[in-house]
Amino acid sequence: MKEIKRNKIIPYNPKLKELARELRKNSTPAEIVFWKKVKGKSLGVEFHRQVPMLNYIVDFYCHEIGLAIELDGTIHDNAFLEDAKRQGELEQHGVVFLRFTNDEVLQYSHHVLNELSAKIKELNSDS
Repeated sequence: MKEIKRNKIIPYNPKLKELARELRKNSTPAEIVFWKKVKGKSLGVEFHRQVPMLNYIVDFYCHEIGLAIELDGTIHDNAFLEDAKRQGELEQHGVVFLRFTNDEVLQYSHHVLNELSAKIKELNSDS
């Protein structure tokens, strides 16, 4: 895996900006719950929602440590290959991924936040 530079901006298709804006306006319940937990540097780093990267949009991204968070609903049950391809391409740019299901966020948010906090600590110690 390539090492990511802090605050590195991954190039993106500018046509995705409007779609990202729409996705932010129409967040899923899990995205709303997750955002309330991570916004405002509440975990020591700043996350952004619906971030265009390459030809994709990731649910949440922290430029400081190169961490993408994907919240997967049932739509992803049949999109494994597409998700893997997308993740692989972004990982080539040094992006690290964490994936959680919508159910995990909604039912076990404490577990999700513990896992996320551990990953943030790990990535911060690597830099």
